[in-house]
Amino acid sequence: MALRGVRVVELAGLAPGPFCGMVLADFGARVVRVDRPGAPGDVSHLSRGKRSLAVDLKQPRGVAVVRRLCTRADVVLEPFRHGVMEKLQLGPEILQKENPKLIYARLTGFGQSGRLCKVAGHDINFLALSGVLSKLGRRGENPYAPLNLLADFGGGGLMCALGIVMALFERTRSGRGQVIDASMVEGAAYLSSFLWKSSEVGLWQHPRGENMLDGGAPFYGTYRTADGGFMAVGAIEPQFYELLIKGLGLKSDELPNQMSMTDWPEMKRKLADIFAKKTKAEWCQIFDGTDACVTPVLTCEEAPCHDHNQERGSFITGVERGVSPRPAPLLSHTPATPSSGRDPLVGEHTEEILREFGFSQGEIDQLYSDKVIEGSRLRANL
Repeated sequence: MALRGVRVVELAGLAPGPFCGMVLADFGARVVRVDRPGAPGDVSHLSRGKRSLAVDLKQPRGVAVVRRLCTRADVVLEPFRHGVMEKLQLGPEILQKENPKLIYARLTGFGQSGRLCKVAGHDINFLALSGVLSKLGRRGENPYAPLNLLADFGGGGLMCALGIVMALFERTRSGRGQVIDASMVEGAAYLSSFLWKSSEVGLWQHPRGENMLDGGAPFYGTYRTADGGFMAVGAIEPQFYELLIKGLGLKSDELPNQMSMTDWPEMKRKLADIFAKKTKAEWCQIFDGTDACVTPVLTCEEAPCHDHNQERGSFITGVERGVSPRPAPLLSHTPATPSSGRDPLVGEHTEEILREFGFSQGEIDQLYSDKVIEGSRLRANL
């Protein structure tokens, strides 16, 4: 796998950090999740392929354990607010002095500087500050966030993983590690560069929900079917739009020009009435295999069963939580090989990890005795 041999120490946190670590693990990195003793585990359920070390960072000796791990690690991934790791004596200045090759990835909402760097927030707040949220939503309605995907996972976890891979590549030339300041605000904004670049040519000149790609155009949106399902339409190009019109049983010469924005509201109503007369399966049969850019809106239960997704193996089945998306993208020589096992329990691999990082059995026993670490053996004795 592409990241085989890369050692990652991930400080346990919420969704963006665990997702970043899972991406690295899926592509071959050996990821150690540092958990708090007694913690419920990864509530985000994104610990596929990781191992868990339970250590009490409130104790100086617990901090010393993590520092020792970091001397042999390639990457540290931390999700805390600005200053937390420094208070623990685990900041990049200390760790990189002990391990100059260490890549120290800091994944936060507002970044490591600026007046909001110590303020709490969630995906919707980061998305709001990025400017992107203002573009999301229907005409005349409040802006709304598409779940917590854009800032947490796209601009956060995935952008941080990209930064880590780039830093690993650069290290092959310089031999040095570096600090990655991954801000979810900036990540979401960068992810949405098209918004700024396309604004220069007037693509977003109208209010929210009245432009071509945000729900204003009749040929770019979703429509309810007779059985309560939905079809997605993205027939932007004229030749694709013509196939859409043909599939709907309409005639182009009897309709307004495709780009006549004043006619868009009426055309949306017309298309909605037509789509409502057939079931989702019937519309699939009409448009399947055509370039009309019309596809069914599949539920999470339906998507893994779609023949195209099955032919590509786009979803995988795990032991514990059933079906999930296969790692992407596909690499021809070093594809990801995600673990099919369950997520690790807190402290499940404590002894295994410590031995791997050079701790003697005597040291491990003493750490157990002093309740600095926790593992499956300790739980079994309770």
